[in-house]
Amino acid sequence: MDRDGEFAAYYAARGAALRNTAYLLCGDWHLAHDLTQTALIKLYLVWSRVNRHGALDAYARQVLVRVFLDERRRPWRRERGTADQAVFDRPVHDPAVEERLAVRAALAEVPPRQRAAIVLRFWLDLSVDQAAEALRCSPGTVKSQTARGLATLRAALERTPELAEGQRR
Repeated sequence: MDRDGEFAAYYAARGAALRNTAYLLCGDWHLAHDLTQTALIKLYLVWSRVNRHGALDAYARQVLVRVFLDERRRPWRRERGTADQAVFDRPVHDPAVEERLAVRAALAEVPPRQRAAIVLRFWLDLSVDQAAEALRCSPGTVKSQTARGLATLRAALERTPELAEGQRR
């Protein structure tokens, strides 16, 4: 199989998972799509070198996290539109949807590096060492970022009225 065919097969198999991970990092499907595409472009540029080593998923995750963190550093990203809020102001009747929206809103309050550590550790189920490699930091930093991020997430969830007392964990 040629380079383009191999890359297309990898994209077909892993593209959705990368996009889901990007969504958990940024909380916006449109931005998640952009982050995924940027990460895949960077992966394609080094495809022959990375493909030989067999570490495609780890490298793709690492690139995705770097792209997300780089994107958060851009000043124009700090501006927030008000159009997105109208979607969440509508009443929702499904408790599962309400819970997901509450967790998503709470996750959005977690700073980007801490959010990345949480997503890598708990969504992708990576070890501390694997997360440290993806974030380009020490394992101790991953542990502290994860602990701080979880504390922020818990505090945000405690302030969320959508979750009944019985549903909080």
